Parts: sequence; C-alpha cells; structure tokens
Amino acid sequence: MTSKYQLVNSKFYYKDSDVSRNKFNIKDTQTIHEIEKELLEEAYAIFFNELNEDTRFNEEYFISLHKRTFESLYDWAGLYRDFNMAKGESRFCQGEFIKNSSQKIFAELANDNYLKDYATKPKSEFAKKLAYYKCELNALHPFYELNGRVTRMFIDMIAAYNGYQFIDYSHITSNEYIDAAIECVQFADSTMLEEIILQGLHQ
Repeated sequence: MTSKYQLVNSKFYYKDSDVSRNKFNIKDTQTIHEIEKELLEEAYAIFFNELNEDTRFNEEYFISLHKRTFESLYDWAGLYRDFNMAKGESRFCQGEFIKNSSQKIFAELANDNYLKDYATKPKSEFAKKLAYYKCELNALHPFYELNGRVTRMFIDMIAAYNGYQFIDYSHITSNEYIDAAIECVQFADSTMLEEIILQGLHQ
C-alpha cells in the first residue's frame, strides 16, 4: 500500500512531492508531518475536554474534528472531496457519492444511538461496533487528506465517552494495521480490525 494517494487532480500536491498544498507553503515532508502531529495532539486534548452528556457523534461532529484540527494549516480542512481517490489497490468511495454515503453511515450510527448504549454491554460487542464504523469511515475516506487520523480520533472519542481509554495500538505493527485497513476497504471485512480494537480497548 503506497503512502501517496493516486488523485485525479494532481495539483493537490506540490510538484514532484507528496506534500499537500498548505497555507504556509511548506514543502518539506518531515516538517509538515511534524506540524500535523502537533495539531492532532492538541486536538485530542481539546475534544476530549469538550466531551459531555450532550455530545452527539454525528456527521457534523465528525467534520468538525477535521476542520478544527487542521484549518490553521489547510484551506480544505473539513471539506469533503468531490473527486475519486485510491491508495495502492484500495479504491475509496467515489467522489460523487461521498455525501450520500456519509449520510447513510451517520444515519445508521444515529440508530445505534451513537454507541452510547454500549457502555453497559460486553466489551466485545462495543469493539465490534467500533470496528464496523471505523471500517465504514475508512472506506468512505471523505476528506482530501488525513482521513485515517481523524477517523481514529473520532472512534477514540466514542470510546472515551463510554468510559474507555483511547484505543491502544501498540500491540500491533504498522503492517498489521495496514492489512486490517485493506480488509476493510477492499473486502468490507472488519474482522481483523475488530480483534485489534478489542485487544487495545481498556478502561
């Protein structure tokens, strides 16, 4: 699985680079990744502190995670893409279907009461639901970039709301995580991810 997206519109990146065009015209990969990491760490603290009994993990909340985390760096933060996107052999939801597909996912999540009823259920059931929605959002891949990190934060906030710690992925390798993500996108199979989340879910 390659690190660079195969985009229809290559102007999204700087020429001969895998760095997305940004507000500061930064073209160095390491620098931009360090900034993204810092912004994400700050966002985790902010959104965790904002969790309360009225928090609804709906589409608006999901979009706000992306927008508020990265809007200081990217003009496209919080905006759904309108073009097709692939990564290696994995092809994500076609751009023209992003909005409708997103609405269906979040309608289903709303019917599950945003998983708020799962605090009293066995951890295995909660992990299965988390894996399912993480897979759905991974396959959707609605934003221009930083989909995986925002989806992970979204799932972590649901876990935290229900009395769990943020999911610990230290027990697996990056290749194992990538394999689980590929299973999700290519085969709509969340089994591998479910096991990963179950092992990393602690109260």
